[in-house]
Amino acid sequence: MKKAISQTGRLLAPVVMAMLLTATANAAAPGITGPTFNLTAQAAYISQPDGAAVYSWGYGCNGAPSGFAPAAITNTFCNSMQVPGPTLIVTQGQTVTVNLTNQLPLSAGNTSILFPGLNVTTSGGVAGALTQEAAPNGGTVTYSFVASSPGTRAYYSGTQGDLQVEMGLYGAIIVIPAAANIPANCTTGVFASNAAAKANWGESDFRLAAAAYSNPQACYDREYLFQFSEMDPFIHRQAEEQVANAAAACTAGGAGSMGCSLNVPTEPYRPAYFMVNGRSMPDLMDPNYASEYPHQPYNGNPHMHPGELTLIRVIGTGRWQHPFHEHGNHVRILARDGNLILAPDGASLAGPLLFTTTTTPGLAFDGIFYWTAKGLNWDAYGHNPTSSDPNAKLTCAPDANGYNTGAPTAINYFEWCQDHNKPLQVAPFGDVPAGGPATLPDPNLFTNGAWFSGSPYLGPNATSRATFGTCDNTGANCSTTGTTPPSGTIANNPSTEAGFAFMWHSHNEREITTNNIFPGGMLMMMLVDSREFVIDESM
Repeated sequence: MKKAISQTGRLLAPVVMAMLLTATANAAAPGITGPTFNLTAQAAYISQPDGAAVYSWGYGCNGAPSGFAPAAITNTFCNSMQVPGPTLIVTQGQTVTVNLTNQLPLSAGNTSILFPGLNVTTSGGVAGALTQEAAPNGGTVTYSFVASSPGTRAYYSGTQGDLQVEMGLYGAIIVIPAAANIPANCTTGVFASNAAAKANWGESDFRLAAAAYSNPQACYDREYLFQFSEMDPFIHRQAEEQVANAAAACTAGGAGSMGCSLNVPTEPYRPAYFMVNGRSMPDLMDPNYASEYPHQPYNGNPHMHPGELTLIRVIGTGRWQHPFHEHGNHVRILARDGNLILAPDGASLAGPLLFTTTTTPGLAFDGIFYWTAKGLNWDAYGHNPTSSDPNAKLTCAPDANGYNTGAPTAINYFEWCQDHNKPLQVAPFGDVPAGGPATLPDPNLFTNGAWFSGSPYLGPNATSRATFGTCDNTGANCSTTGTTPPSGTIANNPSTEAGFAFMWHSHNEREITTNNIFPGGMLMMMLVDSREFVIDESM
């Protein structure tokens, strides 16, 4: 993977494991809508790719929620326990009420929720060190606050946090701008053109809003929520065993009686599982609300089309920092913990452009990822003006910024016109000096195998559109003169989806393992798909 990235200027990775390319599930920012939320804290088991069922605690829905968002997502559910907890989606200006019921084992004691960055009032419950808490055996507490400003924030237990957050008591709250505060430019111009392109290809809109903040530079076309966390299985086993051992004393004497308590050591801390939205790779590439993950409903599998502004909402949970690298481009940070990073003029965004986005425990940020193929110095769509394929003869009419945005129904919508019809390599197999800018691997080398997607071009039939000969849709019957390696010979038929796969992963190498086995952990793929491929995030 790294070798291929270096061959293409470290911008484009037309290589990927076939098992990753075949995934069809996509991500989004799914959650439940308020403004009143009835939550419970309970115990259950969550799964890991190594087959382990890990005893955990989590927030869940106490009864059916008032609704789910985005509305286009189907097969939704909110069980009484999930990790992370339900994403709470509210609108700026709403008064939010969260009713928490404690259904944790009696020996676990009290529990609670903190909402950092929000002015919270409480009622009911019992006094705790940081906030009012819900007592064991069905005790309740109510938290209320006004969602005064947009943004992404964390929520998590404020009771014995070293244990309860580790066990899974955390989640996200997303505040979207009020409709009246959505900037006008977010629904006009290029954003309207992007929306028209989606509609033309039958693609639903899975955004929560047209803008992340009430700022004209905070518009976006697609969004994803990623909550990074780690888990030490020893702590979870100790909690499970102590809960079982305390059961008799709790039954006899009730919560707080002698023997009905836990003393789980949380140091030394040795996490072995590293999760995105409660799942590890490859489980995180399965659909949202997949039935095989009843307590881990959210996935982590981003897709986008060239030219889209992709909003990523990221939360660091647990104890460790997670240096996460989004291959393909830098990420422009918009805000941290719901606070826009502004220049001295008070209006212009001034967030940094980061090669690696570090997620600090408890910290949330919103950022924009953008990819267009500009600067690759070849036609990313593989157009060949001499081909008999009519799709290869599309024109590229540059707008004021040099992109093909005048015809949102075009297959090469948002192409960087300066590179239209430029071959990837004058000589299909050779060195960069033979015609560059990249060197394709020789298809006769077996070692490329499943690690090479077969075509460095976007879109269905990309190989047959390429400058260097033709292949049929199966990747067979390729001409022997000047042909790019055949697409789809392993698992991915290029007649349906052929995109660029960028590996998004933790830069802490241990964190891309599951129980020290690679691949796993905090590892996903950002798939950049040609416009005609419909990204369906309802699955």
